[in-house]
Amino acid sequence: MTKADIVNEISKNTGIEKAIVLATVEQFMETVKKSLSDGDNVYLRGFGSFIVKKRAQKTARNISKNTTIIIPEHNIPAFKPAKTFMSNVK
Repeated sequence: MTKADIVNEISKNTGIEKAIVLATVEQFMETVKKSLSDGDNVYLRGFGSFIVKKRAQKTARNISKNTTIIIPEHNIPAFKPAKTFMSNVK
């Protein structure tokens, strides 16, 4: 399902114009991205959590040059579904 499919489905189910739904969905995604980039997690009860995970420093190999490089510690965004959401999918 794409973002356009989500907008169409919400618009059809609620009767709200597609342009308004699209603007709302876009603003939701921007808010989540800004919160995660600021280091804040986003918790949606019954759905899941958008969290920031910390990846530890590690050593990797560049096979073509036969050298080792160090990948520094960094943060990545992640999604952890709620238990009720997981049970509905299973």
